[in-house]
Amino acid sequence: MSGDDETQEQTIADDLVVTKYKMGAEIANQALKTVVAAATAGTSVLSLCEKGDAFIMAETGKIFKKEKDMKKGIAFPTCVSSDPDVILKDGDLVKIDLGVHVDGFISNVAHSFVVGVTKDNPLTGRKADVIKAAHLCAEAALRLVKPGSQNTQVTEAWNKIAKSFKCSPIEGMLSHQLKQHVIDGEKTIIQNPTDQQKKDHEKAEFEVTTVYKRDPNKVYGLKMKTSRTFFSEMERRFDTMPFTLRAFEDEGKARLGVVECAKHELLQPFSVLHEKEGELEQ
Repeated sequence: MSGDDETQEQTIADDLVVTKYKMGAEIANQALKTVVAAATAGTSVLSLCEKGDAFIMAETGKIFKKEKDMKKGIAFPTCVSSDPDVILKDGDLVKIDLGVHVDGFISNVAHSFVVGVTKDNPLTGRKADVIKAAHLCAEAALRLVKPGSQNTQVTEAWNKIAKSFKCSPIEGMLSHQLKQHVIDGEKTIIQNPTDQQKKDHEKAEFEVTTVYKRDPNKVYGLKMKTSRTFFSEMERRFDTMPFTLRAFEDEGKARLGVVECAKHELLQPFSVLHEKEGELEQ
């Protein structure tokens, strides 16, 4: 195989790639509906995370069964961000994120809602404002992210929409281009950049297809047996996708093993972000 063949990116120009994206997206949306339906007062955040992950693994296990070498499953572990309760209660503002991949083609989804809100008990006030603003920002992005448009146009639209609701986009947050096996691609859309970020952040134009080469992975000889065992299992099960330590049978050993891997940059941690006390975030 020539070097060009090895680096040729599979794109949506291939019908099979489109099929894989659609299958992943369908499972992601079903998983989201399952978690949202279960997110009632008295439910624990952990149980919702476990429910979402279990659903994804069960459903992806039913597709492409003959393709024994094809990896599929969780692209981003189910995360439930809520008001500071680990047990949900009526009135909690909740955001659910999760992702599915089929052969490395990633479908991510997120949804925000308030526990206990119904047509007969509608949401009002600042929580309603922030959710409506986030929804309209998503709608704007769907229209603006297209060939020929630039990432700065999306940033500007988000800031205008948020301002009309007297809200602010979360400072410095990024939306990334997705590629096969890559959840944080090079092209990004930045929310509410600081002056320095405006200078540092590269302007990008959206395109239909690109060709690329992967950077070589970090290499380091792990010293601890626990770290080597953990890294081997992680690589086998998750490849380049984000994962959660709760997915390991022995979470205690996983917590030990991950330290050396992260220290030597074999793994990149996803930091937990939170809003200032008293602020609402979606």
